[in-house]
Amino acid sequence: MSVKINYGKVLLVGFLTILIWVWADLAMDEDFVVSSVRIDIAKSGNPKFWVSFNNESHISIKKVVLRGPVSRITDVRRKLSEGSLAFELYLDPEQEGMTAARQYTLVVSDFLRRSDLMKQLGLAVKLCEPDKVTVDVVELVRTPLTVKCLDEDQIPVETATIEPHQVEMFVPKDWSGEKLVAKVLLSRREIGQARLTAIEKKPFIELAPGQLRESPTAVKITTPAQESRLNDYTITTATLGFIMSPNLQGKYKIEVINLNEVIRSISIKAAPEAKQAYDKMRYQVILEIDDSDIQVKSAEPLRKELIYNFPPEYVRKNEIILNQQPAVARFNLEPVSVEAPAPP
Repeated sequence: MSVKINYGKVLLVGFLTILIWVWADLAMDEDFVVSSVRIDIAKSGNPKFWVSFNNESHISIKKVVLRGPVSRITDVRRKLSEGSLAFELYLDPEQEGMTAARQYTLVVSDFLRRSDLMKQLGLAVKLCEPDKVTVDVVELVRTPLTVKCLDEDQIPVETATIEPHQVEMFVPKDWSGEKLVAKVLLSRREIGQARLTAIEKKPFIELAPGQLRESPTAVKITTPAQESRLNDYTITTATLGFIMSPNLQGKYKIEVINLNEVIRSISIKAAPEAKQAYDKMRYQVILEIDDSDIQVKSAEPLRKELIYNFPPEYVRKNEIILNQQPAVARFNLEPVSVEAPAPP
């Protein structure tokens, strides 16, 4: 006896079963607490305003409670653990209507609900702590600023010649006197280069600690060569030192392939006392290893310019400079194997 299968009913039952499972999943919402959500001020194309959270460029919302289906909450947890998801958002002042110089109140929960991130996650924002934060919009005025040149230790390079010696930038209108200065920072290497040829750099101002704004105009900087005071020397007994991130110490061994090449002959110009001080330095050249170096995937050795460890006091006095192109070290980072303890 043949049995006639009603495929329509089978499909209907299957479809209803799927609907029931989907409904059940949607019905089982749960809360998910995010302990920190960061909101940054997006860079504005309008240089006439400075937008901040109480002079800070970002703010951290300590607690955000999200609500949604279990499956989506699980997906968010997985992405967070994998590092493929970060609760970081950008506040665009113009989109939020913050276009006049005054204080605004940002309702964080509303801002999050409107964000693309929450729309993508498909989660609801239940509450935020704090839920209201103040956004300051300060009007800036175009003002001529005197350009000053500083070294790595924030000490003025008095002998530097700067062209032009002034730049116009937008600054808070209450700035006056000594605040009307745009700075240029020069590394030791750049100070040496400026003795041979002019270098170009963009001055900057600091609106608040850590909040820098760069001038659109670059200046040219030169420093006196002081050839009459400096003699030519060749250092043939240099010692190489290493600076390594604490994250890498004890985990990797540095193998410099061209060691003899990079330290065998260092040409400098220096005052006699500066050369003597350089000879007494524990390391004449330094190779700096960054965390990012271990992420480079290449069959070729890593390459990096050496740092010439000139005595800072003589660098500030323009009494020692490198008289060659910086040497490039070629090196490998070899993982240090940890031997398992012998069995008792």
